[in-house]
Amino acid sequence: MKKHRKIRVISLVALLLLLPLACFGPSAYIVRHEKSNILPAEDAAAAEAECAIIFGAGVRNGKPTPMLRDRLLTGISLYQSGAVKKLIMSGDHGRTEYDEVNVMKAFAVERGVPDTDVFMDHAGFSTYETLYRAGAVFEAEKVILVTQTYHLYRALYIAEKLGLSAKGVSADLADYRGQFKRDLREIIARDKDFFTCMLKPKPTYLGEKIPVSGDGNLTNDRF
Repeated sequence: MKKHRKIRVISLVALLLLLPLACFGPSAYIVRHEKSNILPAEDAAAAEAECAIIFGAGVRNGKPTPMLRDRLLTGISLYQSGAVKKLIMSGDHGRTEYDEVNVMKAFAVERGVPDTDVFMDHAGFSTYETLYRAGAVFEAEKVILVTQTYHLYRALYIAEKLGLSAKGVSADLADYRGQFKRDLREIIARDKDFFTCMLKPKPTYLGEKIPVSGDGNLTNDRF
């Protein structure tokens, strides 16, 4: 009996030691691995990217949330500086009543970006799906990813595993409410996508190819 009890204790201790590694190991690896791929905005032109991918972050009453607004302003700045020639607005437009991407495109066009240079990815339901579709649908190869730093690590890791040449530019222009909760959720998301990238499932939708080298208005459903 004592021998069996000892084995159970050792097994429990081993489990307690391995659990944090399983929870935090992939996340820590992704952050460490991708940190060097985050560039200051003034150095973004060195990436020689075809386009910037701006990730959706919610709209309210037809306007971008503060976090999404900062992503858009950062992406527009990259376009205006000549660091990129095209913008891909990727977000959730899976329902008629909820539309991130048209709001995102309108925001950029209102600030002087030609509509032909703004593409909409209507099926960017997740970071993984956005980046899969960037290559498979928009035929992008060299990209700049625009989002807040906490999210950039995972986005860059996914891009690399899907064969994109990617650099990131942080859109941290302010402090955001609820960031601690986002940071905790992001650890889980990094763990999930660490394994998703091993399996490489297809996204919810693919569809016909719309090369980012062409006309962004081909993605319009309203303009």
